[in-house]
Amino acid sequence: MLYWEGFHIRKGGGDNMGLYRRKDSTNWWMVIRHQGRTFHYSTGTPDRKVAEKIYETVKAKIILNQWFPENQNNITFSEFFNQYDSYARSRIRSYVRSVYPAIRKWLLPYFGKLNLSEIDTKIVDSFQSYLISKGLSAASVNKYLTILKAMLSKAVHWNMCPDSILSKVRKVKPLKNVNKRLRYLSKEECFSLINACAKHLKPIVLTALLTGMRKSEILNLTWQQIDLKHGYILLDKTKNNNRREIPISKELKKLLFNIPRNPEIPYVFYNPETKKPYTDVKTAFKNACKKAGIKDFHFHDLRHTFASHLVMNNTGLAVVKELLGHKDIKMTMRYSHLSPEYKVRAISNLENTLFSKDEKPSTVTIPLTVDKEGLTEDTKNVYYSISLGD
Repeated sequence: MLYWEGFHIRKGGGDNMGLYRRKDSTNWWMVIRHQGRTFHYSTGTPDRKVAEKIYETVKAKIILNQWFPENQNNITFSEFFNQYDSYARSRIRSYVRSVYPAIRKWLLPYFGKLNLSEIDTKIVDSFQSYLISKGLSAASVNKYLTILKAMLSKAVHWNMCPDSILSKVRKVKPLKNVNKRLRYLSKEECFSLINACAKHLKPIVLTALLTGMRKSEILNLTWQQIDLKHGYILLDKTKNNNRREIPISKELKKLLFNIPRNPEIPYVFYNPETKKPYTDVKTAFKNACKKAGIKDFHFHDLRHTFASHLVMNNTGLAVVKELLGHKDIKMTMRYSHLSPEYKVRAISNLENTLFSKDEKPSTVTIPLTVDKEGLTEDTKNVYYSISLGD
């Protein structure tokens, strides 16, 4: 007996060659070692005797040098997905939340019945056009194309399809002129949103505004990750798999102190009925935005709000990059903007400097002091603070 990637294999005519059954298929499968590579193909039949004959035919073709693996990829995209799904659920953090729904809704209906060997540039081009015809944004189309390429890359890695298939798919370029979403709230809108939040949602939204953490990072935050003594939140499991330390501002510290702890529940934010962390707060957040009169705004935009206000507060992009946990500074460059209000103020200050009668040079600054009640300035921290209120 022999095991390969969790599947039970019966040895055939030699080591690493034989027939085996998979849990997700009623058909017999062949595992073949050829020219230093391992290939796995469905025989297309649940009949063992028929499968053996097919397998013997393949072995004979190999001996006669008449077997070309590039033409033998009979596994369908749907069959491959069953294996990929098991792999991705334990490896890709955003898989269940965003990748899996995309595969089920768009990729499987379009590619499901196709053999991996049948997928080529033309078919993927057609898929791209299909998504556009359905009214999807360029960003969404590019996202689904990226998922497809990642899946086929893994199929090549598993020797389930030749490199040539992936090369053909990679020829399909992402759509251009994609305007990446960058919606953020003004300070006044932040107050309106916080006041409109339900009781359980308010501390979650405040944490997002004061840390720039992702929704999944907040909802799965545990007390063990919070170091109030030294003033840091420690994130070990992040989207980029990089450890991140987030400073705790005065307002955030006050917020955390006011959250009651249950010694039997490790999570900071949890559903009191299930005693488990919230799986999502989409409905509550949508209701809060509606109540506050805020349109076209998603929870992830709180992260954009955090970063945008840091930049408008003259925080360097390198610091913003570290706080957000970006791997590449290119991701952070999208925040290099200033809102029109601050741009106008900056130009006005420059004008006053250039045409001032004062001979001493002055520094062009963007005044950001806010006297509004509820906002405080911590000179030791780059964060803007928002009070909890009543």
